[in-house]
Amino acid sequence: GVIRMESSGNDRRVLASADSAGAINVIFPVHDRFESHFDPQTFCSHSIVKHSEEGSHKRETKIQFDYAAKKSKMDERNIKTTEMKHVETDIPGCVTDILTGFYYLQSLPLRPGATYDFPVSDGKSAVVHATVDKLEQIKVPAGTFSAVMVTAEAISGSLQSKGKIWVWYSDDAAHTPVQMRAKLGWGTLLFRLQRIENK
Repeated sequence: GVIRMESSGNDRRVLASADSAGAINVIFPVHDRFESHFDPQTFCSHSIVKHSEEGSHKRETKIQFDYAAKKSKMDERNIKTTEMKHVETDIPGCVTDILTGFYYLQSLPLRPGATYDFPVSDGKSAVVHATVDKLEQIKVPAGTFSAVMVTAEAISGSLQSKGKIWVWYSDDAAHTPVQMRAKLGWGTLLFRLQRIENK
């Protein structure tokens, strides 16, 4: 998996891609691309674009967060049948999405023992509970890092008990996400930092 971030003014764009690897791929190929725009000052998401191919399911999803109307507006297209679906959901004043949440956590002090709760939406809202667990050495393609491990899971909403995410942030001022493991309903995804890109 690869996570890349680009900044311009008060909009920040994050792109992530994940491909299942090894034995699971034969039974159930996964190719997901995820793009998120958010405000780096407030960590409020502006929009999400998801392209997901999981087995025979292929979907393109766009979600706009309309804070004036307090609604998330989702448009989903089934790539095989070209069927379109439009769903509007109520949201609180500011929500993060699954990717922006990593950058929100990155901005926090991250001392072992600390816990944080924050709202997340991917078209459906949930509250995510994050715990700062411990410090450990992590070896990834980009190098070996002293990292702080954070565990996050949804404690309310439709995502509750649907999975768990572990993120390792470098234990320095940058808090670079060096590794992420996500245990989801259908399997486990692993992102490892390939290289550090400065743009």
